[in-house]
Amino acid sequence: MAYTVRECSLTFIFTIMWLLIKAEIDVCKRGGVTVKPSRVISLGSAINISCSLKPKQGCSRHSSSNRLILYKFNKTIHFQHGHSLSSQVSGLPLGTTLFVCKLACSSSDEIRICGAEISVGVVPEQPQNVSCVQKGEHGTVACTWDRGRDTHLYTVYTLQLNGPKNLTWQEQCKDHYCDHMDLGINITPESPESNYTAKVTATNRLGSSTSFPSTFTFLDIVRPLPPWDIRIQFLNASVRRCTLHWRDEGIVLLNQLKYRSNNSRSWKMVNITNAKGRHDLLDLKPYTDYEFQISSKLHLHKGSWSDWSEPLRAQTPEEEPTGMVDVWYMKQHIDYNSQQISLFWKSLSVSEARGRILYYQVTLQEMAGGKAMLQNISGRTSWTWVIPRSGKWAVTVSAANSKGSSLPTHINITDLCGAGLLAPRQISVSSKDADNMVVTWEPPERTASVVQEYVVEWREPRTGGDTQPPLNWLRSPAYNVSALISENIKPYICYEIHVYALAGYQSGCSSVRGNAKDKAPLNGPHINTITEGKGGVLISWNRIPAQEQMGCILYYKIYWKEQNSDAQPGSHKIPYRASLNSYAIDSLRPRVVYVLWMTGLTAAGESPRGNEREFYLSGKTNWNTFVASSICIAVIMVAIFSIRCIRQKIFVLLSVLRPQWCSSDIPDPANSTWVKKYPIVEEKMQLSLDKLLITGHTPEEPETVVISEVIHQVAPAFRHPHCSNWPKRRQGVQGHYTPDEDITPPRTLTAETRQLGDLYQVLGGRGSKPGIPVSSLTVFPVDYLPTHEGYLPSNIDYLPSHETASSEPLEELEPQHITLSLFPSSSLLPLSFSYGEKLTLDQIKMGCD
Repeated sequence: MAYTVRECSLTFIFTIMWLLIKAEIDVCKRGGVTVKPSRVISLGSAINISCSLKPKQGCSRHSSSNRLILYKFNKTIHFQHGHSLSSQVSGLPLGTTLFVCKLACSSSDEIRICGAEISVGVVPEQPQNVSCVQKGEHGTVACTWDRGRDTHLYTVYTLQLNGPKNLTWQEQCKDHYCDHMDLGINITPESPESNYTAKVTATNRLGSSTSFPSTFTFLDIVRPLPPWDIRIQFLNASVRRCTLHWRDEGIVLLNQLKYRSNNSRSWKMVNITNAKGRHDLLDLKPYTDYEFQISSKLHLHKGSWSDWSEPLRAQTPEEEPTGMVDVWYMKQHIDYNSQQISLFWKSLSVSEARGRILYYQVTLQEMAGGKAMLQNISGRTSWTWVIPRSGKWAVTVSAANSKGSSLPTHINITDLCGAGLLAPRQISVSSKDADNMVVTWEPPERTASVVQEYVVEWREPRTGGDTQPPLNWLRSPAYNVSALISENIKPYICYEIHVYALAGYQSGCSSVRGNAKDKAPLNGPHINTITEGKGGVLISWNRIPAQEQMGCILYYKIYWKEQNSDAQPGSHKIPYRASLNSYAIDSLRPRVVYVLWMTGLTAAGESPRGNEREFYLSGKTNWNTFVASSICIAVIMVAIFSIRCIRQKIFVLLSVLRPQWCSSDIPDPANSTWVKKYPIVEEKMQLSLDKLLITGHTPEEPETVVISEVIHQVAPAFRHPHCSNWPKRRQGVQGHYTPDEDITPPRTLTAETRQLGDLYQVLGGRGSKPGIPVSSLTVFPVDYLPTHEGYLPSNIDYLPSHETASSEPLEELEPQHITLSLFPSSSLLPLSFSYGEKLTLDQIKMGCD
């Protein structure tokens, strides 16, 4: 039963194999392709390709209907009708080219008959630079060579090694790109001077080529293994005595050591002969990380160096710090009795610290023998303390590690800008690139010889809050007047830079602002308030934030224009000052609505406009100025008019300048109807007046006597509408002043008749003698009344009363009072005429004053 199962399995396997072979054979069952001279040819050779059909494999019995087509990579290169096809092909490229023969029975149907691959290559070049290496005493021999150009054909490389006593080792490499081979044999140092010969032969279907023989000895080809187990030992934990240990193969004669610190890129090289795995190092630095590597060689002149060992990394021990701490300080007044001292110092470099700095020791002492205050500060590089303003103070700072302390740095606390004669001159800043600035200055003019050194200090502007930006500084010798600032420099930051000249216990300083790189600010200033002030407006704003300034602001620029106006805006440029956040402008017109905005300018350009604010300048009157001016003018006018001659000349000038309408003619009374009726009216008025004078007037009497108010009632009839009012005083009979008495006439008269009657009563009364009643008026002939201008003077109050008895003519009287007006009357003196003489209208001048 088991025999039957095994027999069936074998039969199944053979059947599968026959089917696979049959399938391969059946690929070309319709015909075949023949290539002459060979399917492998050298570059530039030509071949003949033939394609033929097997019997009864055509499209039909007639051979002319068979169409054979020869393809080269799916590209038709030849076709022919019949049972066979032949074509010659040349110029084939290096590599493999596929040819396929197909049968076309119709225009759309093609049947594959058979195909052929043609390989084009070259004869192998002679291998070059054959070299062999054995790694370590117990390694195997491996050789390498340069195989030359690619043959593009299957090539076999054969390595053959011949040694003493006719020993031969041979090995083949069938890799298409073979250029190295390991023989798998070991050469022993028993006969180190014995010669060995190696050669390489390359062979393909087009030919072969053999390299020149390479001859060597054991010492030539054996490369020692890299040293191992490397370690370093520090005696008494001191860097002064340290030893490097490692292990090597026994036959190693020469070693090479290289080492470097972690912050260095270059290696220090040391050659050691007969080291026996040990070497003392004397130039290592304290508290420094080092990297060590070692290589070995068997002979001084023969052989090759081993590979470098695995690196050893180690840190050297600490030592007492060296050098001195770089210390700087700031002083700030708090009140009249105290001041704040802020100390800053730079960390020691690794080479100066020579270990891990545990703390900084700060000592503050008054130089007049005061008690010293000691402070140990760890983890920080600054210290702040408050001291009295009186006395002289000094500070010392030193750094300490586990081995000791550095030498102390001594600083005298003085006013850094106290000596004006020591201030550097012409300080300026220029940008070298985005991370550097160059500060230049000139020495003090008269005290340059006493300057010991310069200190250049820079810091970022404060961005708000209580945190002070870090302080940076560097020292420059006295002979140097420039400094390159490259530490902690950022682009688009405006730095405050101070240059101090130090000379013993005195120093002077100058300051400037600068940036390494700048561009136009991102935003303009924000206007807070606009306040109307004396002669203009006061504009207050918030400064542009430091992160938006993009460099040092050189100017602020204020723009303004009228609202809804297309005119170009006015502007004013304001140089930047750190304390400037308001400015007054006086070029705005009152009672106009303006729109105002601001921008900031750096050396690189102008910012966009800030917020816009509308403002209306009301133009309020400055009452203080107005009152003061009025008082001054009044005092001057009083002083001028107090001089009689000047006053008279001014009155004459004003009378000449009086307008014509203020001196118009009074209508001629000679042509009025009132003059013709006046005797009848006068008789009736005289009767009433006589009765009043004889009987008197008491409140119990039922009859009322009419007393005319001459001056008060005359005014409306002769006053120009634009002239001044007549005097308002009322003068009654016998000199009694009756301002409120109600006088009722015995009979009704028209207003014009009553006013003119009163007027002529006055005219007559002025020329009467004492004791004669006012009503004793003489009626003048009608043709006697003149028609000239003016009938009454402006100063009516100065007309003589009928109750005044005088033996002198009125023309000798001087005026007692002068009434000033803008346009005075042409006659400023009272009327004068002979006592008892008849008064005619040509003697009277009347003005509207």
